Amino acid sequence: MSKRLLKSGMIVSAMTLISRVLGLIRDVVVANLMGAGASADVFFFANKIPNFLRRLFAEGAFSQAFVPVLTEYHASGDMDKTRALIARAAGTLGVIVSIVTVIGVLGSGVVTALFGFGWFLDWLNGGPSAEKFELASFMLKITFPYLWFITFVALSGAILNTLGKFAVSSFTPVFLNVMIILCAWLIAPQLSQPEIGLAIGVFLGGLAQFLFQIPFLIKAGVMVKPKWGWRDPGVVKIRTLMIPALFGVSVSQINLLFDTFIASFLQTGSISWLYYSDRLLEFPLGLFGIAIATVILPALSRKHVDAHSEGFAQTMDWGVRMVLLLGIPAMLGLVVLAKPMLMVLFMRGEFGAQDVHQASLSLVAYASGLLNFMLIKVLAPGYYSRQDTKTPVKFGIIAMISNMVFNAIFAWFFSYVGLAIATALSAFVNMSLLYWGLHKDNIYRLTATTLKFVARLALAGAAMVALLVWLLEDMSVWLQWSLIERVMSLSMLIAAGGALYLFCLALMGIRMHHLKAITE
Repeated sequence: MSKRLLKSGMIVSAMTLISRVLGLIRDVVVANLMGAGASADVFFFANKIPNFLRRLFAEGAFSQAFVPVLTEYHASGDMDKTRALIARAAGTLGVIVSIVTVIGVLGSGVVTALFGFGWFLDWLNGGPSAEKFELASFMLKITFPYLWFITFVALSGAILNTLGKFAVSSFTPVFLNVMIILCAWLIAPQLSQPEIGLAIGVFLGGLAQFLFQIPFLIKAGVMVKPKWGWRDPGVVKIRTLMIPALFGVSVSQINLLFDTFIASFLQTGSISWLYYSDRLLEFPLGLFGIAIATVILPALSRKHVDAHSEGFAQTMDWGVRMVLLLGIPAMLGLVVLAKPMLMVLFMRGEFGAQDVHQASLSLVAYASGLLNFMLIKVLAPGYYSRQDTKTPVKFGIIAMISNMVFNAIFAWFFSYVGLAIATALSAFVNMSLLYWGLHKDNIYRLTATTLKFVARLALAGAAMVALLVWLLEDMSVWLQWSLIERVMSLSMLIAAGGALYLFCLALMGIRMHHLKAITE
């Protein structure tokens, strides 16, 4: 099983790598076009709202509730029954998300006022951010339909993942990045407000992803006609699991939206600086954390269906080990190399040295919580695979309240950086509670072998940080370099740090079979 999980994880990571690289290219193009000014703030705002709802209706709560039930139906071997569940789930979800999408498009002004309240107040009082409110309301009408497309993309992706076809859904996000890049190059420069061209790219990206997955559903024999099935037993089970998961799985997204709400009262550029730093954080999070979580959820669901408790704990342990192995150097690397990375990726066009400095502060704060974000992705499936969505909700409520308290404390002293600090701390609270719940119920506990493994990772990580700090030139020198010199220097730093990390692990006895085997 672990060898198959490793292979599946590598496939998902490879496909995700392509998507994330294109995502970074997209952000480089956007930074060059708009920098971190008012236009960028509005575009990121208009893009964030449908993406938040996507986590509720699509990739987050729905997938966490749908996959265990679909796995149960698929394990019975009755494909007609499985297809019937897919048809009724698609029809029911489709009607709900269609209503939400129409409301969002027609009521974009209300949505903007709700999440960008600072801009709304300026609009009412004729303040300097009044134009931001009007433009954001208009752009939401363009970006909101993305929610409809991506909901069905997530549905089909969950189906294909359950069938063991991970590559398709992992590759699909590439089309969103491609469309935004093309629109940034071809449409945005022709408009007086280029951010509107980027919003069109979001819409087209959703459409392209939707169309891409249809042939694969047909080939797998699960392309069915959607039907309304609110009272269907399978759908009842899914929505019973999904309703609490709507909150629990999206706590981090709610926290980010709360950050956006507060940031609308802060200086221009705050939303953009948080966005660019969050995008760098999302690269390792998606490449490692989400990729590993994607492959272990169906595996854990099968273990639960088969009543294989020992295999369940072993699969959880494999996921934790892999996340820590990859997450520790990623977290430390982001903290030490925050400014060089931002310089190489974004410092051109409208994005200047001051923006690099400001974004680096929030990146360091976000990066301090990377391991917690990644572990949440692995620990939460330990509940969802057993069709327990209520417990993560309780923990999610505590984490969200903690985030609000942390926001009130840290934003007062550290402005937008305080918002990033609060998000990282609330992730630690959430992760700790998730592990405590699994430990208390004797479902999963860190073994002595795994703790020794973590200690070796920490020592290797410390050696890597010492080397990077020693090699890193002063930032005033980096500012004088050309882009090629910065790219070469950053590449050498990453290569040297990664090589030392792996060398230290090998020196301490870590071998490939430790990654393939679930227990040492």
